[in-house]
Amino acid sequence: MVDNDGLSWTAQLDPAAGPRYLQIVAQLEGAVATGLLRPGDRLPPQRRLAEHLAVDLTTVTRAFGEARERGLIDAVTGRGSFISARQEQEGPPLDLSMTIPPAPKGLRLGELMQRGIAEILARSDADQLMNYHGGAGSLAERAAGAAWLAPLMGTVSPQRIAVVPGAQAGLNALLSFLARPGETILMEPLAYPGLIGAARQRRLAMAPVASDENGPLPDALDEAAGRYYARLFALTPTLQNPICITIPERRRIDLIAAARKRDLTLIEDDPYSLLAGDAPVPLAALAPERTWHVATLSKVLTPGLRTAFVVMPEDADSAPFLAALRATALMPAPLMTALAAHWIRIGAAKDLLDGVRREAAERQTLARGILPETMQAHPHALHVWQPLPAHWARDRLIERAREAGLGVMAADAFSTGGVAPDAIRIALGAVPERARLAEALGLLAALIRDGG
Repeated sequence: MVDNDGLSWTAQLDPAAGPRYLQIVAQLEGAVATGLLRPGDRLPPQRRLAEHLAVDLTTVTRAFGEARERGLIDAVTGRGSFISARQEQEGPPLDLSMTIPPAPKGLRLGELMQRGIAEILARSDADQLMNYHGGAGSLAERAAGAAWLAPLMGTVSPQRIAVVPGAQAGLNALLSFLARPGETILMEPLAYPGLIGAARQRRLAMAPVASDENGPLPDALDEAAGRYYARLFALTPTLQNPICITIPERRRIDLIAAARKRDLTLIEDDPYSLLAGDAPVPLAALAPERTWHVATLSKVLTPGLRTAFVVMPEDADSAPFLAALRATALMPAPLMTALAAHWIRIGAAKDLLDGVRREAAERQTLARGILPETMQAHPHALHVWQPLPAHWARDRLIERAREAGLGVMAADAFSTGGVAPDAIRIALGAVPERARLAEALGLLAALIRDGG
């Protein structure tokens, strides 16, 4: 067909070649693969395409819906459909390494952002919104943080909350002012790589606290605090990254008793409690006098929402923390923070969280049916922990997986000391489509079964 209103990528549909809507999707995929269509290209209106291909509008609408599910196109209300910019993203073709929340079905994030920003601009001074903002955030933003955390922690004064540009910035600032170079920080044997990186950047030594299936052992915490003269213990009590365990409430109470005995300050990295839906009371609610609680939105809503809330201990002087934050990140992006607070106020953040939880549950069910039974997980976690059979060394498996186009993370990235186990973390959220995720998990399961 000749080029006509952006239709040069189309071809005559074949009645014998299967469903016509899938033929349209296949033509889109082929045009993207050959470069005929590029990220950002606008597609013709659905009605125009239907007339051009001599099909009914329902067929084209179904084709565009399928293309969105596959990550081929994005729709912008009032502007039409475009080839997705995700086609340009780098990395393994099937990425199982990055722990991000999957896009929930039935929610159009682009439309939600467009509507939210329009509502913010309608009631805000744009010049002021784009100016420098110091301090711990506006009272309204801090109140939004208190409302977001209320299901977990009950009533928290907004004065105890600081708004920060993501958990990593918050953790960096905390380690900057709570610890001196050369000090030892106590951590779990396997911990979030961002926290490990922050500790190394601050030239802190790391000492793992011995753990069992319920998390760090209180007696081991007491012993390690005395041996290393430690003042800090950083941990992720709920849906721990990478091994997915949640510390039971009784163990949390015993750990707090050990922390009080040794006068330890606690850093509670807690991105997942609201996602889990069954989390015990946070450490910050059980020991508010000594716990810094970090709760990010990017790990449970969408990764680009670089907003987190830090709950400061009761009677803590916020000035050193805010000074450290300014030195590392200056301030949160005001428009991003305003959008996060707005979504919390109108209930959109809760809707997005619920959608992510449903999609995570579907992906966990998928993983459970494909991966070896030794996998460790939680029904709403964004990743699984997969111990490897004796015939596999993790470095060889990583290499073989990379050759197969799969990206996964070895246990070494999470180790805070000692020998890392032969295991890998498998993230479930970065592959947009479940069918492609199933393909990736199937390839990985076959590798694990077949041996090196």
